[in-house]
Amino acid sequence: MREERVMRKAVIGSLVGSLLMMSGLASGHEVQVVKGFKNPESVVADKAGNIYVSEIGEFGKDGDGQVSVIGPDGKRKLFAQGMDDPKGLALVGDDLYVADKDRILRVGKDGKWTVLADKTAFPAVPQFLNDLEPDFAGKYLYVSDSGDIFNQGGTTGAIYRVILETGKVDTVINHQQDARIKAPNGLWMDDTGETLIYVDYASGLLYKLDLLNRHLIELASGFGGGDGIALGANKKLYISDYNSGKVFSLSIEDEVKLEMEGFQSAADIGVTRDGKILLIPDMKAGTVTWRHLH
Repeated sequence: MREERVMRKAVIGSLVGSLLMMSGLASGHEVQVVKGFKNPESVVADKAGNIYVSEIGEFGKDGDGQVSVIGPDGKRKLFAQGMDDPKGLALVGDDLYVADKDRILRVGKDGKWTVLADKTAFPAVPQFLNDLEPDFAGKYLYVSDSGDIFNQGGTTGAIYRVILETGKVDTVINHQQDARIKAPNGLWMDDTGETLIYVDYASGLLYKLDLLNRHLIELASGFGGGDGIALGANKKLYISDYNSGKVFSLSIEDEVKLEMEGFQSAADIGVTRDGKILLIPDMKAGTVTWRHLH
């Protein structure tokens, strides 16, 4: 047991040590809560301090989904529209990528989008594409398919890799290969491109996935309906629990701590580019909350 704990500490220490400090939204920003979103699911920040927010709209209604952007001044405006059920977001260069139900979209700076990979590009027809995470080199995009996410047994989950240049999709790992892959949701990758962290919505477990050998290591548990993952400049991983409306942190010391609670549904969290502010979309409340990290 002690050896396992030491190993897990080493894993977390290595991961958080890879954080890249970048400039972005100032920690003194006055905005604390922005309201009025329709089922906000995911957030991502660019280096200019803009915060992009995916809005699902009405679940299951195609064409009413959109992405809004909150500027450094705290004002909100529409960025892209006409999507189905947009969820996970990722920025690579000047392009924004969106996990939209059963396809991956590429959105340009002008808000116009094209389909990078539709459902036929996947090795198996995706059921619930959820989070997105690019590799540090900007060559690949990793996407979680939460499968039958509302079945707590979870039997169809998978994690895929999309080649950004071609839109080709490969299976990284799925439930058939490892039964612990139930309903993967939030993803986070270190800058080596060899380690992917994911939280499983069905089991509430946080895993490290070694991409070289597809080996899973359990890092922590107790995250309920695990949703989003983000890394702060304080070298803590933050994990949101959609079901309980809570946000937890995991430190280098392997300690899980409750950081925030009281949300109706804490969804796919993010951080500003400097890692000093945590961004929490609350899907049911229709808000995005700023939390300054210490």
